[in-house]
Amino acid sequence: MADRRLQVFHAVAKHGSFTRAAEHLFMTQPAVTFQIKQLEEHFNTRLLERGHGHISLTPTGELVLAYAERILGLSDELESRVSELTDELSGAINIGTSTTIAAYWLPRLLESFKRRFPRVVPRVVVGNSQLTEDRVAARDLDIGLIEIVSDQPAIERFSAAQDDLLVICAPTHALAQATSLKAEDLIEHPFITRDPGNAIRELAEQFFEAAGVPMSEINICAELGSLATVKHLAAEGMGYAVASRAAILRDLREGKLVGIPLEPRLYTPLEVIIPRDKFRSRLITTFAEHACAELTEMAATVATRAAEQGLS
Repeated sequence: MADRRLQVFHAVAKHGSFTRAAEHLFMTQPAVTFQIKQLEEHFNTRLLERGHGHISLTPTGELVLAYAERILGLSDELESRVSELTDELSGAINIGTSTTIAAYWLPRLLESFKRRFPRVVPRVVVGNSQLTEDRVAARDLDIGLIEIVSDQPAIERFSAAQDDLLVICAPTHALAQATSLKAEDLIEHPFITRDPGNAIRELAEQFFEAAGVPMSEINICAELGSLATVKHLAAEGMGYAVASRAAILRDLREGKLVGIPLEPRLYTPLEVIIPRDKFRSRLITTFAEHACAELTEMAATVATRAAEQGLS
């Protein structure tokens, strides 16, 4: 419903390229250029500075972008609110999620939601749990799926489920034959950890500190933002890591990795968070309820499969 020229301008500004904006909007580049030209003619001023392979906003362009974001956001909200009156959920919902949830929990969650509400358009942003929490608190996102327990007053949280955290390593690693591992068992071995703000990194650090092992004594050999890279390095014998059971079931089944429980057991929470608003759209409320139910069901399935494989 929003002015198409503003939609195109917003895409160009955000993607920093006419070509990428055209791909995102499923338009041709000449059509994108035409819409920007029309908007600049409407305001009788230049909004974008074109350089060699680079686009930047003029001061007026910065102003127009700020208003465009507000107008487009209100347009999405209008679509959602009107659809509620007709008892059919539709419109866009902005979802933030941690990398692990995005890879191993989100696909099925979105599939089941889209089957129920085909007119809803999920927009997913993937980052670590801390970044997602901050963006939900700032209302940049409608909902977040994270692996930390939020205590921010601007956020309302729902505990959906939890998943075991296991030490993972190559089958040939010195730790591979252990039935459980305490913090002191890990000190002498290289540790592949996650990026700052990652929930599993924070939980692992809390595990060591609770056992009286300062992080200064831990032999960190790599600090990575990608779980796929963490698993690859662990499988190649570069060190051990800590990972969610749901994220490694296939690797364990295929024999690429070994998973060993920690002692005491360590779990990662699966949390659904939304801004703490007095008034909230039915779309956000419905998605939050659906996410909690699906995560609970999927966590139970993961636990059952792990037990069947002797991995519980």
